[in-house]
Amino acid sequence: MSCDSGHCITCGDDGVPMRVLRVRDDALALCEDADGAHHTVELALVDAGAGDQVLVHAGVALVTL
Repeated sequence: MSCDSGHCITCGDDGVPMRVLRVRDDALALCEDADGAHHTVELALVDAGAGDQVLVHAGVALVTL
């Protein structure tokens, strides 16, 4: 397997900036990407709330932007 810069060498996925729309009680959030698509994202690693921008990889928010 070659290392392609810009992609995770494990899963081939990119980090995607998303806006948090709503945070649920179970540390999951409804987020929206730049194309307007909605995704369920785990927020366990970040302190983010509705309106915040997060960088998401493989369904997990890694950092607040």
